[in-house]
Amino acid sequence: MKIGITGQNGFIGWHLCQTIKYLYPNDFQLIPFEKTFFENKTELTSFVEQCTVIVHLAGVNKASSEKKVYEENYTLSTSLKGAIETANFKGHLLFASSYQEQGDSLYGKAKKESRVLLEKTINSIGGKFTGLIIPNIYGPFCKSNYNSFVATFCSKIINDEKPEVIQNAEVPLLYVSSLVNKILEAIANPSNSSVLEIQPELQVKVSSVLALLNIFKASYIDNNTIPSLLTSFELQMFNTFRSYLDIENRYPFLLEKHSDERGFFSEIMRTEIGGQFSYSTTLPGITRGNHFHTRKTERFIVIEGKAKISMRKIGSTEVHNYLLDGDEPSYVDMPIWYTHNLTNIGRAPLITAFWINEPYNPDDPDTYFEIV
Repeated sequence: MKIGITGQNGFIGWHLCQTIKYLYPNDFQLIPFEKTFFENKTELTSFVEQCTVIVHLAGVNKASSEKKVYEENYTLSTSLKGAIETANFKGHLLFASSYQEQGDSLYGKAKKESRVLLEKTINSIGGKFTGLIIPNIYGPFCKSNYNSFVATFCSKIINDEKPEVIQNAEVPLLYVSSLVNKILEAIANPSNSSVLEIQPELQVKVSSVLALLNIFKASYIDNNTIPSLLTSFELQMFNTFRSYLDIENRYPFLLEKHSDERGFFSEIMRTEIGGQFSYSTTLPGITRGNHFHTRKTERFIVIEGKAKISMRKIGSTEVHNYLLDGDEPSYVDMPIWYTHNLTNIGRAPLITAFWINEPYNPDDPDTYFEIV
């Protein structure tokens, strides 16, 4: 199935593209898209002609004025409408709208009018249309101070700022990976209805989210302790929170070293949860790893020897390299959606300890091969 996604570099688009690329490589062929296509009718039409499914995610949440938000969103949809008509597209178009359709904002108005416009266009040609009514989405790599209060809170707390709760409303929330799964399900098993209202996973007060994130700050950042993650929501929120860490300057993270005549002792970490602790020896010149996880929390600690740990965010070409030495005990945590590896760069065997928040399950490993 040839699938084209507008807004591939946006928050939801990035997660949808990477999930398709790495979790479902045999089910879909991704058709490349650039935002400049909206300014070039020929390129946009060519993109549409290559697709059997289009997921229209491109949009604008903030601009110099509400009127500008309305105009830019509606312009994107009218451009896509023209390309669909020119290409005589008879495939399946999924349009990402919002719960804000029900409100009075110009953003919500633009989404609703765009949905109606594109549905009429597709119906007139004989294709399939699904309007996705999406609640508040949160997850790793969402832009702060833009369209998610969770992202803004995470960024501010990690930077020692104090977020303010302007309105302590109860907000419907859905994790971005859950939304991606629902989009893929709508593609694989299209509904007879032209509107699919996607339900949130939970309703939570803004103040409750802030309190949870402050707990993460106190435990993980201030006390080197993995907090209790007793629900999927807490795990998802924790992975979201730590995606805002400045990994360039945080790692390697030096551990406190207590020395006496016997040698030295370093506490690796404290945890309020279980998980799997392990260690490995690696011969000089050997590299381990080259894989990534989409949900697991993992820590590498060099105990003895010299190592280079490298990581790269999926979809990016930027590689982060960290040099660790067992004489100065330190660790690196692996963010989700970062492929990573470990190389022994010394002359003696390397001893590395590992911790991961769930034991390895061969039936659900959450481990995907990708060269750093």
